[in-house]
Amino acid sequence: MLVLAISSAFGGCLACVCADGAVVAEGQLGDAPGLAAALPGLITRMLTQAADRLDLVAVSVGPGSFTGLRAGISVAVGVGLGCQVAVVGVTVREAFEAAALKLDGRRLLVAVAARRGRVFFDMGEGPVGYGTDALPAVSGRIAVAGNAAIPVAGALAARGTDVMLMDARLPRAEHVAMVGVERVCGRLAPLAPLPIYIDVPEARLPAGGLRAAPV
Repeated sequence: MLVLAISSAFGGCLACVCADGAVVAEGQLGDAPGLAAALPGLITRMLTQAADRLDLVAVSVGPGSFTGLRAGISVAVGVGLGCQVAVVGVTVREAFEAAALKLDGRRLLVAVAARRGRVFFDMGEGPVGYGTDALPAVSGRIAVAGNAAIPVAGALAARGTDVMLMDARLPRAEHVAMVGVERVCGRLAPLAPLPIYIDVPEARLPAGGLRAAPV
C-alpha cells in the first residue's frame, strides 16, 4: 500500500510517502509564515519522486496549531480528491503511540503547546486544555511526550510526580502513515480528516453584522 502522510499539527510540516511501511520519499518544512503556500509544492515533489499511484492519504488532525492543521488537512483532502483515494485523520496521540515509545510501564501523557500560555493534555481519554499555571494533578508513573513536554514534565516533577521526559517532541509522518493504514483496514475506528479544536474560537462576528453579499 502506498501512503502519503502529512504531520503538520505543530506548525511546521513533516511529510512522507510510504510503500508497504517503508519510507520512499520524505520532506520537511519549518514553522514559518507561508506554510500553506509551500506545502503543495513539497507534496507534489514527493509524489513525483516516489508515486506512480497512491492508495491512501493520512493526515494529522490535532490537537495543535490552527495554521498547521488547516494547511495539512486542506492539502491532504485535495490530494485525496485528485487521486480518488481515501483520506483519514490521525490524532497526535495515535502517532506517538505508533512510535512504540519505551514507556517502562508508565502512562503516556502527550503535552501539546497551545496559545496564550496554555497546553493540551491527552492521557488517552481525549485532549483537554489547561493553563500552564493550572495543570491538573497527575497520579502514578508518567511519561511525557510532545512539544510542550519539557515545561510540563518540569512542572509535574516539581510537585513530586514520578515523571519521565521522553525524547519524542514531534509526531513523525511515518507514524501517521502507520496509523492511517490501521484505520483504513478497519483495525481502528474511522476518523474524518477534520481538525480537533479544544479551545473555543477567538474570532467574533462584527458588531454590525456581516457585509451584504455583492450584487
